[in-house]
Amino acid sequence: MIEISHLTKRYGEHLAVSDLSFTVDSGQIYGFLGPNGAGKSTTMNIMTGCLSATEGSVRIDGHDIFEEPNQAKKLIGYLPEQPPLYMNETPEEYLRFVGEAKGLRGGELERQIDEVISQTGIKEVAHRRISALSKGYKQRVGIAQALLGNPKVIILDEPTVGLDPIQLIEIRDLIKELGQTHTVIFSSHILSEVQTICDQIIMIAKGKLVAFDTPENLEKHLLSPNEVVLTSDDSAAEIRVLLEGVDHITDLTLEETGTGLVTARIKTDLSNVYDLSRTVFFAFATAGKALLELTVKKANLEDIFLELAETDDGASEPPAVEAEIVDSEVAEE
Repeated sequence: MIEISHLTKRYGEHLAVSDLSFTVDSGQIYGFLGPNGAGKSTTMNIMTGCLSATEGSVRIDGHDIFEEPNQAKKLIGYLPEQPPLYMNETPEEYLRFVGEAKGLRGGELERQIDEVISQTGIKEVAHRRISALSKGYKQRVGIAQALLGNPKVIILDEPTVGLDPIQLIEIRDLIKELGQTHTVIFSSHILSEVQTICDQIIMIAKGKLVAFDTPENLEKHLLSPNEVVLTSDDSAAEIRVLLEGVDHITDLTLEETGTGLVTARIKTDLSNVYDLSRTVFFAFATAGKALLELTVKKANLEDIFLELAETDDGASEPPAVEAEIVDSEVAEE
């Protein structure tokens, strides 16, 4: 559906997007994840034809966004980070204006306005001034205008920023519904949001692609659990001696908490970390020692994001693993 190839954008000496390449398939929800300043909005503006690129290409269902802008833009519905709303108009008036600008007329225009009003849940406020609406309803009006023209792709730039918890849930639910009938790409720096909603995650840092895969695969392959953490009231020396008889321990860190307890962090080369936790448990039981706490450190998207975003350099080719992760030491900026 969308092919991004070697996309680069420079502002003078500043490199905002660096040799970005990825492909978006139909019928899925993609989370475009990165810290503030990572290049998310710049990339989205280029993808939608609102901004030129220094180098590279963007093709929407086979149409080059720069060479065939009219054909390509008809396939895209776009909500910028700041919704382009006319505050003195009602949602219905505003949607009629946008629909006409997109070439809709007569009965088809009215049908689509009614459809997007219903789909985005703004019927009860359709005749109020937009300036009087809450932030959540303004976002819904912005999404409604993106849906006019029945585009195949919906691109939303930070659609949940500034919303209260209830509005946040409502917009997330709306994005999930849109994902059933459209390809959806939305940017965010909220990790839990992306993990909850998305089928695929596109992660960028400093304008470079650092990961592209499902949330599950990112967790599995980037930070699979390989650490056991235990707490005991035995001394650090006693714990160290006890664990000397346990195989497959690659690293052991002991920390006295100051309350008479010791925390041990144990890393392993075993593919299944639960095998190690089982061995450690029985080692303590056999020695008659008490384990006050035994946990397995699990991967989470925040750890992955921080690990990847903090690398200085990106690259263009993924390693040979199931998750498409970019080796951060292959290419220089």
